[in-house]
Amino acid sequence: MGDGQRTPAKTFQDLIVWQKVHQFVLDMYRLTQGFPKTETYGLTSQLRRASVSIPANIAEGFKKRGRPDKSRFMNIAQGSLEKCRYYLLLARDLGYCDSDGLLQQVDEVGRILDAYARSILSPDFCLLSSSSVRRLRSHTKQLPKAISAHSFPARLAAR
Repeated sequence: MGDGQRTPAKTFQDLIVWQKVHQFVLDMYRLTQGFPKTETYGLTSQLRRASVSIPANIAEGFKKRGRPDKSRFMNIAQGSLEKCRYYLLLARDLGYCDSDGLLQQVDEVGRILDAYARSILSPDFCLLSSSSVRRLRSHTKQLPKAISAHSFPARLAAR
């Protein structure tokens, strides 16, 4: 598709923001396996529920038709991500784990999710698949890293 055509994301799984946060959830489950058994129904459960909520809301928002609905689900995902940030800080301070790696993932996912949520409200909103992003990246050096990994305004895609 060298003629400037973009392949829209067909499923939420095509969104790199979803792919990154899905990996975050898998890492979160691995981390919480080592928590004390006394936290099974406490912090372990809270961390898992909050982390699973992020990709679930991205998936649900992907199918919503209106921009305000899509944006609302991304905002819910952002809230769950911040909840995870707090729980990871708490787990670290309680001595349950070294959460620095996951906190870095929270930062990265947060930047991508913020850009994705902003782009939904942009007048030139479009969704791109991972393969479209790779093709675009190969044609331009100007594509910002944080935005290139998901949906972004069409005026950037046209470059």
